[in-house]
Amino acid sequence: MSNRTDFTQLAQAVRTNVAQVIVGKADVVDLLLVSILVEGHVLLEDVPGIGKTTLAKALARSLDCSFARIQFTPDLLPSDVTGMSFYNQKTLDFEYRPGPIFSQIVLADEINRATPRTQSSLLEAMQEQQTTVDGITYRLPRPFLVIATQNPIELEGTFPLPEAQMDRFVMQVTLGYPSRLEEEELLLRYQQHDPLDDLVPVVSADTISILQEQVRRVHVSDDVRHYILEVVRATRAHASVSLGASPRGTLALFRASQAFAALRGRDFVVPSDVQTLCPSVLTHRIHISPQVRLRGRTPAQVVKEIIEAVPVPVVE
Repeated sequence: MSNRTDFTQLAQAVRTNVAQVIVGKADVVDLLLVSILVEGHVLLEDVPGIGKTTLAKALARSLDCSFARIQFTPDLLPSDVTGMSFYNQKTLDFEYRPGPIFSQIVLADEINRATPRTQSSLLEAMQEQQTTVDGITYRLPRPFLVIATQNPIELEGTFPLPEAQMDRFVMQVTLGYPSRLEEEELLLRYQQHDPLDDLVPVVSADTISILQEQVRRVHVSDDVRHYILEVVRATRAHASVSLGASPRGTLALFRASQAFAALRGRDFVVPSDVQTLCPSVLTHRIHISPQVRLRGRTPAQVVKEIIEAVPVPVVE
């Protein structure tokens, strides 16, 4: 790959732009960039007020992409997401009115508040970048990224995402509370006006599409590829795990490692790239047994154990 600087310039430009609005979350911005470079999707699981919606808007404006926010509620219908056909009395024919899913960056806010039927309206879009309404398939714009949010502590009135939908998110990310200095900086930035209003695009959607093609050329050696396989397969053999990561998870970790290496200015993947991404890519894909959960253990702890246990190859 000859355009390593393109990726580093992309990362730096977007980090700097988003940092005008979101304080101290450069690592999260990098994970979002990884997701969009591999044409994946992100699940943000965090408490309200952390800045999930603002982050999604800042990313969309930085990448010069169209943006739509869908507020998921129990009464939301699939047609509210995908669009619907209606009868036009002037033309005496049915016409299709696209829904908000036809945006390049879609924020599915509080996705677990919608019914399973409405949640499933995203499945085809997330996997195949298309949606089918009344037997007709419509292609979605590219690049295409779904950023879904859910509250990890509020369970009343929610519908947990099924495994099939969780598996379609290339990674799950948490923002976390800012430090004291970061929170003070936040107050100063928002004292006069909303800095989101001043954001201008720093990368075009066409450039993103080109980089999505180039990122597939990042070299993955046999040793690193085998390491990825061993890590994922270890999630299926671990004594605490009742359901391990799927082959889709293996592919997600492989491709995310390529994108992460590219953003770091390399045209090859090293084991540390894989280790950095494992918590975000694998944790939401495994299920630990109820007995293990009752003892206070979490999937994140299991993934950490696996990373520490699988031998790391020495790459020249």
